[in-house]
Amino acid sequence: MSDLYPFKFETVLKEKVWGGNALVSKYNKKTSVPGRIGESWEISAVSDNQSVVSNGFLAGNNIEELIEVYMGDITGDVVYEKFGNEFPLLIKLIEAREDLSIQVHPGNDMAKERHNAYGKTEMWYILESEPGAKIYTGFREGITKDMYLDALAAGTMAGILNVETAVPGDVFFTPAGRVHAIGAGTVLAEIQQTSDITYRIFDWNRENAGPDKRELHTELALDAIDFSATGHHKIKVDPAVNTLENLVKCEFFNTNIIRLDKPLKREYYLNDSFVIYICVEGEMKIRWEDSFDTLAKGETCLIPAMIKEITMEPVGEARLLEVYIETGNNV
Repeated sequence: MSDLYPFKFETVLKEKVWGGNALVSKYNKKTSVPGRIGESWEISAVSDNQSVVSNGFLAGNNIEELIEVYMGDITGDVVYEKFGNEFPLLIKLIEAREDLSIQVHPGNDMAKERHNAYGKTEMWYILESEPGAKIYTGFREGITKDMYLDALAAGTMAGILNVETAVPGDVFFTPAGRVHAIGAGTVLAEIQQTSDITYRIFDWNRENAGPDKRELHTELALDAIDFSATGHHKIKVDPAVNTLENLVKCEFFNTNIIRLDKPLKREYYLNDSFVIYICVEGEMKIRWEDSFDTLAKGETCLIPAMIKEITMEPVGEARLLEVYIETGNNV
């Protein structure tokens, strides 16, 4: 019998100029400081935002301390060999009441050279959207660097971007180098590499930023942009009940959607990775060995790699994202 268990963490809420109140009012996030909450960091190993365990006998320990002690029992031996004590993924919930800045992220090589950090490839799962809510992802058509600079100087960046309409259940995958932005009226779950490196290209000339007007990273972004990243990038899956449907598979993470209306057993005997569950709808019990815990809408938990079997029991119907790293042994 293992001494580890599914971990929940204290969430870190981030005020943003473009944020709102949905994460607090609808996704069970607690704050004593009312304001525009744009992000809830669910699991983080970013150096100044280490997630702290909120449940069980290891409550109060941060995620790096867990891995220092339990190593591959937490992350999986292959993952631990590659990343050591640093947890490789960052999980967030995001609400955009206004458009986010148009931005781009560097890849691993550039981020390591410039910032001694990992790059950022990410994906979004749309939880809520107002009618007509937009996601900006890639360019509408292939452009040159000069065409891009002309649009930037003229303030017409939005006109050269590929624009998608976002509805709940849509998925958008954003590799490093693809220019992108979350549009107003959207709530989503974000899964990404552990990195806080963002190059802000255009911030919509926000008038309400005042003296806190945010820095743009024009020169840094220029070398990071993939000018060939064009076309439609929406992934749309209508999951069957009580089965797994894959949403995104890449070298940095693998994400499935699971829709449940009866208990489902998941076995990880051939896995060599942690598993993350993000409850995006409903509520369920997660059972392992002789124990259980609940996972409600808006909550995230981390299943240590040494736990090889769980059963999920929904209360009514529930929907969750399942995330792990593909190591060659995963099923």
